Amino acid sequence: MNSSVSFFYFLSFLTILSAVMVVISRNPIHSVLYLILTFFSLSGHYILLNAQFLAAVNIIVYAGAIMVLFLFVIMFLNIKQDQEETKNNLTKIAAAVVGGTVFVILFGAYRKTAIPAFNPDQFDSQIGMIESLGNLLFRDYLLPFELASILLLVAMVGAVMLGKREIGERHF
Repeated sequence: MNSSVSFFYFLSFLTILSAVMVVISRNPIHSVLYLILTFFSLSGHYILLNAQFLAAVNIIVYAGAIMVLFLFVIMFLNIKQDQEETKNNLTKIAAAVVGGTVFVILFGAYRKTAIPAFNPDQFDSQIGMIESLGNLLFRDYLLPFELASILLLVAMVGAVMLGKREIGERHF
């Protein structure tokens, strides 16, 4: 077995295990740490796909900035460990139905997927590099890229408006 194939299987196992631990873990700090491990293992997949730029951006943006933000919010909310959870059967049933539906959709998409055979004559070593990524992003996917930027701008304005206090509002 090739070493990159065995490394792929190891990273896949680590990614799935850490993603499951994010959901299973009861402590929110542990969930964030498992999510950071998931992001690092996904960056390993990017490196195997020869997309070093995406791996670096994934580590810097998601494992760095976003996870610091998540930790700040968790610590700011001061979630207590001894807080009794409300055990609602309807919520558990709804979660099981939604999870099962997502699983069926993903399994159906997996069955319809056709993976093309590898042709070494058509291999391009620059496929995941910054220049080809920029050309693809600003040529073929310009409209979705611009729509995503508008959506992020609207989300920022909405966050500022929600955080703004009105005159005469009580400060708790």
